Amino acid sequence: MNHDQTLRLALLTIVLIVFPVGLYHRIRSQATHESLDRWQEGLFILLTLRPMGLAMMAGVIAYLINPASMIWSSVSLPVWLRWTGVVVSASAGVLWMWTFRRLGTNLTDTVVTRREHTLVTTGPYRWVRHPFYTSLALFVLGTSLIAANWFLLAAGVVFFALMVVRTRTEEQKLLARFGHEYREYMARTGRFVPKIGGTDTAP
Repeated sequence: MNHDQTLRLALLTIVLIVFPVGLYHRIRSQATHESLDRWQEGLFILLTLRPMGLAMMAGVIAYLINPASMIWSSVSLPVWLRWTGVVVSASAGVLWMWTFRRLGTNLTDTVVTRREHTLVTTGPYRWVRHPFYTSLALFVLGTSLIAANWFLLAAGVVFFALMVVRTRTEEQKLLARFGHEYREYMARTGRFVPKIGGTDTAP
């Protein structure tokens, strides 16, 4: 087995461990049978975010099934850097699963909160307000390095940028829901990375 095959197997292992966990928590969060108004994200985000996410995931799946199908966007990277991608992707998976576990039934795929939504400030939420997005960014970087593929990186960067835009609306909704409690939480945490001093109260 050569380096390419071993690296692809490593990524497949991460995906097969992490994604079923995410699916479980997604299904579990639907137990409330609530209808979530995704239109509150805004038309631009609604029309671009999920298609871009699907494009990125389609590229990952294509690489895992048949690497030759993604050779058109491959780049030359040293093997050590590609193995660094495995570490980054595995770390992203751990953070992703930790985030899902802490969110519980609060989990949604949009900016709207559930009727019984609670403000989670433990686990990874102790340091960052959107650890799920942080894990996504790490997964995009790690996967792009493993596959040595510029398309996966480009699609992932655009997808993450759209998520960043959406967090403004998401945080406005959370401020409206939790008020001063959420504003204080914003002041002591970073949006995607832990804060080092200062305040960040702008939604």
